[in-house]
Amino acid sequence: MTTASPVPGAPTITVGFDLDMTLIDSRPGIKAAYDRLSAETGVHIDSELAVTRLGPPLDEELAHWFPAAAIAETADRYRALYPDYAIAPTPALPGARASVDAVRAVGGRAVVVTAKHEPNAKLHLAHLGIEAEVRGWLWAEAKAEALLEYGASIYVGDHTGDVRGARAAGALSVAVATGPCDAAELRAAGADVVLASLTEFPAWFASYAPAAA
Repeated sequence: MTTASPVPGAPTITVGFDLDMTLIDSRPGIKAAYDRLSAETGVHIDSELAVTRLGPPLDEELAHWFPAAAIAETADRYRALYPDYAIAPTPALPGARASVDAVRAVGGRAVVVTAKHEPNAKLHLAHLGIEAEVRGWLWAEAKAEALLEYGASIYVGDHTGDVRGARAAGALSVAVATGPCDAAELRAAGADVVLASLTEFPAWFASYAPAAA
């Protein structure tokens, strides 16, 4: 029995990453965008509270502040404001670049799968110089759509919804406790690996990747 040779140029491994509070600390930028939206609409938004529960789609947060009939229009306005108010203040989280680079260093592919508006997600990565493919508008179990399409065997995220997305795709769930869910919540949700932050990911990946090859 012969073993097929790898396809030239094919990634050795594909790793998916969430964006908000996994690769980037989007709290300052999102707070600024919410504050501007509040000023424009005259509707009170507790932006300090809103940024403590990042992860779910924008519409879910807006529902705390706006009537149902106004959410679609308000969401469109928020997304339009976002590039001017949210990109520049948002830093990469510690270990983010090194983690993506660790995947690329072994010939792997990094793909960001996020609930965020895809064009805005791409702006964040371009601003920070992080190279990865992007799929947006996907939350929780729906993230499996992109993970399966890309053949991702690992998905890294900070929220229990990310754990559910990984499990729905049959991918290894690597959780980082840098978002609204602590390590205990992430383990309880079924994460296979829980790291304090992405600073621990390159060393973990170095030990995992040879076994996965």
